Amino acid sequence: MPEVKISIGGRHFDVACQEGEESYLHSAAKMLDDEAQVLADAVGRMPEARMLLMAGLMLADKTASVEDKIVEVRAELAEREAELEGLRNVVVEPERIEVPVVPQSVTDTLAEIAARAESLAAEVDEKVGG
Repeated sequence: MPEVKISIGGRHFDVACQEGEESYLHSAAKMLDDEAQVLADAVGRMPEARMLLMAGLMLADKTASVEDKIVEVRAELAEREAELEGLRNVVVEPERIEVPVVPQSVTDTLAEIAARAESLAAEVDEKVGG
């Protein structure tokens, strides 16, 4: 079991931890040290046990606030999921769009008229030009 040296409130401790958890221990010790520093700045030097107790209580208070916020966020998430589920059950009729189609007979008639007009234009050109 590895031993890790940590510093909290200017005091040094040797603490054992599970293999591979050294970084977690350093991180936790840093959080506790930050709270101890706040205490030291506000109150000054105090006995080790009291400093650790107060710093631990301050962290516990922060943790409780975070847990309360998590409960609120989960409740809000559940509300949004319920709203979303309600929207999924709503049937939305798609907008109907009609695209006009020109019947083939009209297209054929227009093509025939165009051919006649070209023929007449050619005849006029021959008579005028020729």
